[in-house]
Amino acid sequence: MATVLPPPSKRQRLDAETRAREQQPVAEPQADLGNVRVQFYDQATGKAGLGPISIPVASATVKNLELLLNSLQENNEAHERIPYRFAYEPDTNLSSPTRLDILSDLYTSLLLPGLKTTEDIISLEYTPQAIFRVRAVSRCASSIPGHGQAILAAEFSPASSSLLATGSGDNTARIWDCDTGTPRHILRGHVDWVLVVSWSPDASTLATGSKDSTVRLWDPKSGKPLGHPLKGHTKWIRSLSWEPYHSQVPGRPRLASASGDSTVRIWDTISARIEIVLTGHKGSVSCVRWGGTGKIYTSSHDKTVKVWNARDGTLAHTLNAHAHWVNHLALSTDHVLRTAFYDHTGKVPASEEERLAKAKEHFETAATVNDKTVERLVSASEDFTMYLWSPSESTKPVARMHGHQKKVNHVGFSPDGQMISSSAFDNHVKLWDGRDGRFIHTLRGHVGAVYMSCFSADGRLVVSGSKDTTLKVWDVRTGKLKEDLPGHQDEVYAVDWAPDGGKVGSGGADKAVRIWRH
Repeated sequence: MATVLPPPSKRQRLDAETRAREQQPVAEPQADLGNVRVQFYDQATGKAGLGPISIPVASATVKNLELLLNSLQENNEAHERIPYRFAYEPDTNLSSPTRLDILSDLYTSLLLPGLKTTEDIISLEYTPQAIFRVRAVSRCASSIPGHGQAILAAEFSPASSSLLATGSGDNTARIWDCDTGTPRHILRGHVDWVLVVSWSPDASTLATGSKDSTVRLWDPKSGKPLGHPLKGHTKWIRSLSWEPYHSQVPGRPRLASASGDSTVRIWDTISARIEIVLTGHKGSVSCVRWGGTGKIYTSSHDKTVKVWNARDGTLAHTLNAHAHWVNHLALSTDHVLRTAFYDHTGKVPASEEERLAKAKEHFETAATVNDKTVERLVSASEDFTMYLWSPSESTKPVARMHGHQKKVNHVGFSPDGQMISSSAFDNHVKLWDGRDGRFIHTLRGHVGAVYMSCFSADGRLVVSGSKDTTLKVWDVRTGKLKEDLPGHQDEVYAVDWAPDGGKVGSGGADKAVRIWRH
């Protein structure tokens, strides 16, 4: 019979934690290790670039690889250089679990562990990161009172960080001017809590969903309602999702609403009529996402995720894996679908055709992997786990992502689709690889349940809102706390980072909207 070792004592555990917190000695590459040959591959297309190229091992850092790749692409001026992320993929099979991100240099990541030698040709995939940089928000620019009850939802306009919409338990939604820190419009009409707010991709319409089982549409410029309320659901509205701009019939945008009555309804927002009712779930529908490839994704308390054809409302797939309620969904293309033809330059195309073409180009760029359009989906559940799916390729999950100790409330993809953040009631935010579901970091610092988190527009930062009344900004690359943002007097239920990266908006049980900036 094998001897069972006793559990470590308290002193041993404390010593181990102390050693883990200390800076470990970094293995520096020796100057006489010779050269290594590198072959670059484009992660989006799988095509090989120039090479293989021989470079000194001592100089093979991420920064130098980035400079080398930019010079090969003739981006020699400082303003032309693009930041890249590098990953080692042995057989260029994107679903392979052996993908390894190069964090510091080739010596530390590949040569020292013995994965490669200087005799081998090292295949490196490169992925362009955002070509602009978002600065971490560090101060509260405005604290705006107005709502009479807790703020339950907040979302910035896709056009800019100047307008923020919020929904509250006081039965109103409000639009705030974030530049001046003043209220712009009060949207009155609902007779119960406003649970969700959602801007249309072209920022021309704001939709609100309420506990009174209706959806209302508003003109954000005037604050007036657009037509009659959309009635049809028999229970509260849990989630709203607009049809992607590049998929819309010009002038007739559609909206999907998910409800506690186990249905999802597709609305023609111009005629205020129901086009399609998606029935099939056996429990409250917690989240709906309208994808860019003609599919609608829904999650429910019946423990399933369903994939529907947006054209006729027929059921395409049912994804079964979770053992408890599914709380939230996120798509790898969420950011580009939300912003449509808007981008960091602030230039808006003049004609409708140009806007449509730009929105389609943005989506195709974000969704193309190895010359195929791939839309990945992640689902978060009360069973403490998440699953990563690629519904267009298989009904089997790509990965099961476990590690949280309590229910997972919210998930989100980074704008480039390369990372996933998950927020849970165990006080932690976790970061995962958006391609294969591999665990990357646990962001520790909150002392209460984390209700939601979202990425900055460049994907380098994450902001999280918690029951402990604080927001925290984290560095994605290191997993370290970047900024601690106290200020709220009570729990923070809603947080959003503006698509242009300029501001963060938050709201919660203290009834005040807070705008944060650098």
